[in-house]
Amino acid sequence: MHETQLLLRVGNLPYFMSDSNTTERNHPSTFLLLGIPGLEAAHVWISIPFCITYILSILGNITILFIVKRDPSLHEPMYYFLCMLATTDLVLSTSTLPKMLSIFWLNSREINFSACLTQMYFIHSFSAIESGIFMAMALDRYVAICHPLRHSTILTNSVVTKISLAVVLRGGVLVIPYPFLARRYPYCRTNVIPHSYCEHIAIVKLACADIQVSSYYSLSMAILVTVMDVFLISVSYTQILKAIFGLPTKDARLKTFGTCGSHLCSILAFYIPSLFSFLTHRFGQNVALHFHILMANIYLLLPPMLNPIIYGVKTKQIRDRIFRLFSR
Repeated sequence: MHETQLLLRVGNLPYFMSDSNTTERNHPSTFLLLGIPGLEAAHVWISIPFCITYILSILGNITILFIVKRDPSLHEPMYYFLCMLATTDLVLSTSTLPKMLSIFWLNSREINFSACLTQMYFIHSFSAIESGIFMAMALDRYVAICHPLRHSTILTNSVVTKISLAVVLRGGVLVIPYPFLARRYPYCRTNVIPHSYCEHIAIVKLACADIQVSSYYSLSMAILVTVMDVFLISVSYTQILKAIFGLPTKDARLKTFGTCGSHLCSILAFYIPSLFSFLTHRFGQNVALHFHILMANIYLLLPPMLNPIIYGVKTKQIRDRIFRLFSR
């Protein structure tokens, strides 16, 4: 059987893809992740803050889960949503960082085709889930500040469970078409992904077929999920700010604003890099590729590290439990 080889050159690195490495539907058996193109010489140095970020993310989010589980007084809607956020951050970090570090340290760039699509699904579905959790937490803060006497009757355990299920199902179901559409395309040009993880648009751009369906669906997802969540979060915090400025004393205003400020920091750390990455894929042809990939990595790495720090420091109940835990 005659085999042909395709010489691929990315930067100064040649890659070969043989016809024998493709399936009957022209799927490559593996993809090659380049890490951060243009910064290959600095991969080892870049891996150091990435590794530290990952360790802090794991330790911080596990600590949040452990403290909330052990303390019955923290079994309230806000802390339930915080536990969901910690779990989501653990999944996002673990689905991307180990492979990134293997690229940076071991030059292990290959990833199985199915494993790549699985990683893509986890990244995008749990990103959508995290966005929904921020919306749910904004709703909880709105009820707690604007309707404090009715908080326990509005956000009952049953309501919190329904909100949580809706958030998880929305993120899980809406992203299902991503891997199915990506699997249908033929990949006859190259199997090299100029990225450090399997991002949806970065994969489908390699297809030698019309990818308008995937592109339009991705855009619809961004509008449906991100824009809607950001809008509802903005409405909630607008009402919260009105309620804060209506408080009788300055100390009460500062205390309440401090609590909401920590939430806003987490929200901004999540949405700003994600919107930058999304817009760059479509309109940022003049943005340097290495800068784009770095921002895409920050979008997945920074929030999981910052969230437990922000909530652990700014939330008095959790801060007191952490001090008590380590003092023992």
